[in-house]
Amino acid sequence: MPINHDKLVNWDIPEVEQRLTKRDTMLYALGVGLGADPCDANQLKFVYEESLLALPTMAIILGYPGPWHAHPDTGITRSHVVHGEQGFSIHRPLPVEGAIVGKTRITGVLDKGKDKGAAVMTACEVRDKASNELVCTLTSTTFCRADGGFGGPAGPAKEVHRIPDTPPQQTCDLPTLPQAALIYRLSGDYNPLHADPAYAQKAGFKMPILHGRATFSIAGHAILKTCCGYDPARFKSMEGRFSSPVYPGETIRTEIWQDGNVVTFRATVPARGVTVINNGRAEIT
Repeated sequence: MPINHDKLVNWDIPEVEQRLTKRDTMLYALGVGLGADPCDANQLKFVYEESLLALPTMAIILGYPGPWHAHPDTGITRSHVVHGEQGFSIHRPLPVEGAIVGKTRITGVLDKGKDKGAAVMTACEVRDKASNELVCTLTSTTFCRADGGFGGPAGPAKEVHRIPDTPPQQTCDLPTLPQAALIYRLSGDYNPLHADPAYAQKAGFKMPILHGRATFSIAGHAILKTCCGYDPARFKSMEGRFSSPVYPGETIRTEIWQDGNVVTFRATVPARGVTVINNGRAEIT
């Protein structure tokens, strides 16, 4: 069944209530590589319960609605879905434990053509359950590689943030573990594309790939380390476009250009000469 634009753009994604524990906060940080040096005090504060802090990028797993697109009535081919873009803005310090509520809505569905697929854009508001205060807002684009050509609109599309033509001012290399995707999925994204070799091969990959959100978070770690001195209170927002998958075990290099409180970034896998996140932008204080 092909995508029905009007039906999909009005799809009701159920509200998600999530009870966050310190264990969840630490597991997320471990899943994106914090604690690689267990004696590094800067990293330890995100993976050890004593004076525990939440990584800014943990915003992207709060209120996660799960694989809502797997419902057969959406018209989306789940095996060919990849994460296209991700963003977040933080409005108050992220909790390390407590109850939050997330409500995701679809903000657009674009038809890129029969051979190019479809793009589904969503936005999510995450609120503290007790006070109803807004904690963070999230944006995401999903590319449905097998589902273009359904006759929907092709635009308008958001203008991308441009990468400077000059060499990066700073670079930060962070390795990933071979089992990185198997750890990261325990933070709530159980798509078999990241765990099942046969499923990954069916989708056109040689092996399970790292979650886009994990790649994004590793680039966020690089910015936190390089530009914020590991102070999460200085990290306000981040967005980027996924341009190529990462295979667990690869090293991700984040290239950084800073202009005041705006950080432009790009993430690559030097070993394969590929860009994995492009057109990245973050705001810090």
